[in-house]
Amino acid sequence: MSFWAYMLHCADRTFYVGHTDNLDTRIAQHVTGALGGYTSTRLPVILVWSAEFPSRYEALAAERQIKGWSRAKKLALIRGAWALISALARNKKEEGRASTGSARTE
Repeated sequence: MSFWAYMLHCADRTFYVGHTDNLDTRIAQHVTGALGGYTSTRLPVILVWSAEFPSRYEALAAERQIKGWSRAKKLALIRGAWALISALARNKKEEGRASTGSARTE
């Protein structure tokens, strides 16, 4: 059985990221608003990215990882711009590093 992580672009220009074991059915539910929740109030929605995984665990891990990404990184994923995704990840790591040394220069 296959599992999918996917991303939808919503009418309000936000992204929704989820995972499922039946991509076609789940997307149809989002498109019609049948699921309620986040996407039902932001119709129409468009599938902009999906990836297949061998287990629910891996699809869920991808969903959680992508949900933590910036908008720029999500756009790079949609475009398949792997070098940009990597660069954005490096920039994020650089921003998060705190200095442990003193500010003095001698």
